[in-house]
Amino acid sequence: MKHQNKDKTSPPDLTSHSIGTGPIRTQRPVYVDLLPPCNHACPAGENIQAWLALAQDKKFEEAWQVIMQDNPMPAIMGRVCYHPCEDGCNRTAIDSPVSIHAIERFLGDEAIHKNWKVKFEKKPEGKRVLIIGAGPSGLSAAYHLTRMGHSVEIHEAGPIAGGMMHFGIPAYRLPRHILDHEIQRITAMGVKIVLNHKVEDVLSEKKTGGFDAVFIAVGAHLSKKIDIPSNDAVKIFDAISFLKQVEQGEKPKIGRRVAIYGGGNTAMDVARTAKRMGASEAMVIYRRDKEHMSAHEFEAEEALEEGVKINWLRTIKTMDKNAFKVEIMKLVDGKPIPTGQFEKLEADTLILAVGQDTDTTFLKSIKGIEFKQDGTVIVNSEMMTGYEGIFAGGDMIPSERSVTVAIGHGKKAARNIDAFLRRTPYLRAPKHPIVGPEKLHLWYKTNAPQKEQTSLAAQKRMEGFDEIKAGLSEEEVLFESQRCLSCGNCFECDGCYAACPEEAIIKLGPGKRYEYNFDRCTGCAICYEQCPCHAIEMIPEPKKI
Repeated sequence: MKHQNKDKTSPPDLTSHSIGTGPIRTQRPVYVDLLPPCNHACPAGENIQAWLALAQDKKFEEAWQVIMQDNPMPAIMGRVCYHPCEDGCNRTAIDSPVSIHAIERFLGDEAIHKNWKVKFEKKPEGKRVLIIGAGPSGLSAAYHLTRMGHSVEIHEAGPIAGGMMHFGIPAYRLPRHILDHEIQRITAMGVKIVLNHKVEDVLSEKKTGGFDAVFIAVGAHLSKKIDIPSNDAVKIFDAISFLKQVEQGEKPKIGRRVAIYGGGNTAMDVARTAKRMGASEAMVIYRRDKEHMSAHEFEAEEALEEGVKINWLRTIKTMDKNAFKVEIMKLVDGKPIPTGQFEKLEADTLILAVGQDTDTTFLKSIKGIEFKQDGTVIVNSEMMTGYEGIFAGGDMIPSERSVTVAIGHGKKAARNIDAFLRRTPYLRAPKHPIVGPEKLHLWYKTNAPQKEQTSLAAQKRMEGFDEIKAGLSEEEVLFESQRCLSCGNCFECDGCYAACPEEAIIKLGPGKRYEYNFDRCTGCAICYEQCPCHAIEMIPEPKKI
């Protein structure tokens, strides 16, 4: 929560005061910058606290520019990111986390409405980079490499850029005009995207195009298969194919009753999409319970609100026409164990949502590239494969799969590709220690619960694919951003300045913070105790030589 300086007086005149007890101090205060947990938790590496501070001063474009240093798609991320930053927010220990994703969405939408341009100095240096895949990771890498001065060309197998953001996330979560606009911003910066171009021979493509490096970011478009004994009468879809058909304007014949096998976010999206496509009944069959499902809790709650039924602790054993033989499971140490008890469920169609794989077979012939058992590509700490100059990220490598993680991979890959092209190692700046809620000294009133985003009523949602979550108003964004506690970083509240009994703290002016006059300071630690955000540490007094 930001406060204005209360007093802009000049530093005290030391000649008119007696000298303090500095020589006998055993400890002294120092101003520090610690790492706020929101920044630490962000897979895209955003400087969240910095842009929140600008947002609360109503400097919205400046805040957006700070986001754009790390994440090229804030309007998208404000909608589809599962905001681990908010899980880490220290405000959770007080009332509720700052609604970081909603503020980011507001800034992203403002940029679209007002056509803000990314500020950067492009210095082309003759290096060319090929990116395979126009999903979030590929687009992110292209954006960052362009900012670094390189020429980038993306080769995409599909008819449209966006990857799984376009074909795997329903429009009610991510409106297509938002997705399209943020991709167009990247191409307007100079990134070339070649569509309907499936790369079969990476080395040949690299040589023919005169590329100096390659980043492979092919998404997980292959649905995993499972073997369920059945007869030919059973109609089975895989989740990704079903979602793609709907996205392309087709209307798959799924019948009145649809069963969805799986418990992840994709399973919830499929069930909710099936309801919108006319299914009167959509039932999710999942072998664990709600506590152990891989889908985020809010995804399951929204699905239940829309009439989706979830059959916990169930697994399909056999299928015969429209009847499923389902075994009831029990959990032992979190693992589903068969009970030998069965029940019958009926559905016209089964949609498999048990996970996705990435097709990496086109890389098998490249000497030096190695793979995990699941087909993902092994990369080193620089995100380079075993073949020099070929990098990989996103769903291609062993990692958590989400849009935010993919965007973070793209940024990390770009930094390492840039270092590779310049023949200079990329040295990551050391991180400050993380500041947790136990380190805060909150002496001011902080009870100010989070502003909730409004949602369409469940019945209204079912009428189509209109976005179901509304954004925050400007007034709500200002309130929400002011809820930030500025953990670990001075926000000039004047708490230390007002509390010091020796007048040992000197104000340097707005935005410049403070410094100590150690001739006056006694090391009493009152300033440390009064600092609400833990921007002051007490350290042992240095020994005099």
